[in-house]
Amino acid sequence: MPREFIDPPELGTPPNNIYHHVVKIGNTVYIAGQLSRDVDGKPIHVSDAEAQTIKAWANIEIAVKAAGGTLADIVKTNTYVVGRENMAGVRAGRAKVQPPEGRPTSTTVMVAGLADEELVVEVEAIAVLD
Repeated sequence: MPREFIDPPELGTPPNNIYHHVVKIGNTVYIAGQLSRDVDGKPIHVSDAEAQTIKAWANIEIAVKAAGGTLADIVKTNTYVVGRENMAGVRAGRAKVQPPEGRPTSTTVMVAGLADEELVVEVEAIAVLD
């Protein structure tokens, strides 16, 4: 099955151009971990886990739309959080951005750090398009 590699311009170029934001195979869409960065790759919302979560999900929405889907098509997420103290912000942010019905399965992992040391939340996702 052919693969389609998608890098929506709104997400900027992946750091060092070493991966793609989205890989679509058939009706399955894999979305790389999204962080709270602007289009130039600079971290934003540095001290706010809730705002970082909202921005990561906004980026996921851009990515899934570029593949022809919507947030309702997301079936699985992995969220990486630096520090247990940031979990309340992650939960609050997720509650604001996820569809009210049909929420995806989710795994949350506490980690020592992310690739960008100024950020504390990263979210990756898998979608299945109708």
